[in-house]
Parts: sequence; C-alpha cells; structure tokens
Amino acid sequence: MAESIRGELIENRIVVWDLEHSRALFREGFYGKPLGIPKPKDAEFDAPLILDLIEGYYLARSGRLEIYRHGSRDTQGRDGSGGVLTVSLREMASICRKEYARFDSKYMVFKELRDKGYVVTPGIKFGCDFAVYEHGPGIDHAPYLVQVVSPSDLLTATMIVLSGRLATTVRKQFILAVARVKEKRVEFLAFDWWRA
Repeated sequence: MAESIRGELIENRIVVWDLEHSRALFREGFYGKPLGIPKPKDAEFDAPLILDLIEGYYLARSGRLEIYRHGSRDTQGRDGSGGVLTVSLREMASICRKEYARFDSKYMVFKELRDKGYVVTPGIKFGCDFAVYEHGPGIDHAPYLVQVVSPSDLLTATMIVLSGRLATTVRKQFILAVARVKEKRVEFLAFDWWRA
C-alpha cells in the first residue's frame, strides 16, 4: 500500500474512516471489522473499519498505518494543540500495555502468527487470547485457539482439560504459545484429543 492509511485512536480502538482504506486493509489480511457488519463476506462494505489496539500497533510498526487522535492534551497531560495529534509507536505501546495484560508476550505471538500468514482475531468468545485462521473469517473457520503463556506460568491439569474440552466442543485445536520475551522467541505446544 503506497498511500498512507490513517486510523483514529478512540478509547481502546482505532477507526479507519476512509472507506477505500478500510476495504484495502480488510482485503489485505482481514484486519479489523467493518462497523455494524458482524460477519462480512468480502471487502465490499460501506462502513469504517474498527481495529483492535494490537492490530493497529502491528500495522503501525510495519509502516502500513499512521495512528492519530484528537484532543488538547497528550497522554502525559501536557497541553497540546487541540487539533490532530500523531500517536507515536512508543505512546501506542504504552497504551497497549495498559489495555492488555502481558501485552509484550501477546504481541510477540500475534506478530509471529501474522508474519507467517495466519489471520489472527481476538479469542475472547472462546475464552482464549486468539482465534487463528489459515485463510480468513468467512472463508474458513478458525482451526486454532491460542492461549499465550510465559515459561514460568503454572499450568494445572484442570486448565489443560478445560481448554481441551472447549476446543474439542467447537472443533478446534488448542495451542499454548509460550512467549519467551527476553529471548525474543515463541514456542507452540499443540494438544490433540482422541478417544482411546
């Protein structure tokens, strides 16, 4: 995308108001959701695109999105111009860390999956961090549910069984993504369930 795409930071979402840019981002990688359209079948919608903070941060870091906001104060409470203010990557990271528990770990997993070509959406309706598609919503169902953990997390047998039962019920594979932030790497541990 040669033309700069701009998104407005509004509370804990980023809105891409330009319809052509909204369609382009959605077509490119199923980024965001068109406002008021729960399950878009294609990128031919006439609505602004709503991005989660983690998606917006990813797109901004990759140079595909410029994030701005309106206001008279910056995040440190200093007086601003009262007009349009560009949100820096540093400021965006700070905002994300306030909104997401363990943001750095989750972002590392999100980036790893996106960079490998997967479509990553919030997994809140499944009780996990991410639902991951091979092709995209409306094209296939998300075959994977991903929960981000750190190497020091205590995993109980009950947690594993509950996660596995949920994944089996919705016909998905449950994956633990072990984020090793200091080492800058992610390891994936998949669970398969079968009857003996």
